[in-house]
Amino acid sequence: MAGIKSLAKDTAVYGMSSIIGRFLNWCLVPLYTVMFPAAEYGVVTYIYSITALALIILTYGMETGFFRFTAHDRYPDPMEVYSTALISLGATSTLFIALMFVFLTPISAAMDCRAHPDYVWMMGIAVALDAFTAMPFSYLRYRKKAMRFAALRLVNIALNIGLNLFFILICPWLWDQAPGWIAWFYDPGFGIGYIFLTNLVTSAVNVLLLLPELRGFSWRFNPRLWREMLVYSAPLLVLGIAGVMNQSIDKILFPILCSDPGEAMHQLGIYGANYKIAIVMVMFIQAYRFAYEPFIFARGREAGSEEARMQSYRDAMKWFVIASMGIFLAVMFYIDIVKHFIASSYYSGLKVVPIIMIAEFFFGVFFNLSLWYKLTDKTQWGMWLSLGGLAVTIGLNVLLVPRLGYMGCAWAALGCYGSMMIASYWAGRTHYPIGYDIPRMLMYFSAAIALWIIGVVIGSEAHPWMTMVARTPLLALYVVLVFRTEHISLRSLRNLIPRHN
Repeated sequence: MAGIKSLAKDTAVYGMSSIIGRFLNWCLVPLYTVMFPAAEYGVVTYIYSITALALIILTYGMETGFFRFTAHDRYPDPMEVYSTALISLGATSTLFIALMFVFLTPISAAMDCRAHPDYVWMMGIAVALDAFTAMPFSYLRYRKKAMRFAALRLVNIALNIGLNLFFILICPWLWDQAPGWIAWFYDPGFGIGYIFLTNLVTSAVNVLLLLPELRGFSWRFNPRLWREMLVYSAPLLVLGIAGVMNQSIDKILFPILCSDPGEAMHQLGIYGANYKIAIVMVMFIQAYRFAYEPFIFARGREAGSEEARMQSYRDAMKWFVIASMGIFLAVMFYIDIVKHFIASSYYSGLKVVPIIMIAEFFFGVFFNLSLWYKLTDKTQWGMWLSLGGLAVTIGLNVLLVPRLGYMGCAWAALGCYGSMMIASYWAGRTHYPIGYDIPRMLMYFSAAIALWIIGVVIGSEAHPWMTMVARTPLLALYVVLVFRTEHISLRSLRNLIPRHN
């Protein structure tokens, strides 16, 4: 259990920055939905979907490759691995920025931003900087400097939020009251462009904050190591592209597949805003991922029995399922509070929230299962599994979106991640059997879904506060089920709290 406690501690620290940061960014959603019409927010959703794909391409699996080769017997010096990866990412990010400016006009046209090429180059530079800084952040995770990692993330997020509030709230007010004060830098017609400008500024500041991680060692580039990292990471790149496409392709395809093209951006804005409500599950999975990847490679290096390592993997999966379904119930039982983070004109899309949350949960389980092909260096399996999921995503979007609108996007996400999860489980049983306690995990999942359905049945739109009061015992029932099944007592919980002499 020591390894699980360490994983839980790191997840909590990474979660602090991820959850607080995502929550604060989440708080920008009501600002955007109030200040901008759904059609403009749809443009923001569309561009962010494309830049998410660009970030995966520009990091090309180097983060996982870094963790793998710092644990490799053939390369005992982790700083050589770090330096090689940094130089590689720096070179490709610089090349990306150069090519973007050379082909800015056709790229802007392809992204339907002919009138605003500045949106494209601002987000292009920002994503290139983010790709480069992904390696220093990975280095912090490798060194288990979770607190510095969290602090840097929070400073960056605070700056992002501050600049958003300044440009979107304060500047319009100043423009009405004393335009001469800000006329030298502020253009009221720039609108959503200030969202992209804010991203560029915060990405640049990120580089400055990470300067300590870019100094104090000898910069070396090992061509042989680099080639091996590329070979190892290439399938992870395809996996990453397919993975982010699974998350973003619905938003990219929606304007094409929507039965009413004139309403496409408006509907996409509603879908994108409600997708943000499900971000609570995404935040937890992201925090877990930050802690889990170093955890599994560290466990692979530790001395001890194979069974002990397997049990730590089983325990990690089980507690992931328990925590995820608890988060699902908490969000869905108190959705009448959570929904106020978006403007009331967007409430028609609330029905996508439970589907997206379960889809993200399936993705989290898939991530847990992915350890088998990472530990055995069979990363091509991750590539094929993600490509299969992408095929499901595209097929279901093409089939469902013209009939169901953005609900088709939600069901496609569920089908994609569910199929990836099941396929990875069955492949893992053959290549690296771990022996997960499937009946117990299915019990927790089924219990949570049953409790949610009961909560829906007893709900009343006319009396939301009474509904939430009535649902609270159902959430408590889930907690009691976990405590009794896992034999958890209050004393055992107190033992998890660090004591200082």
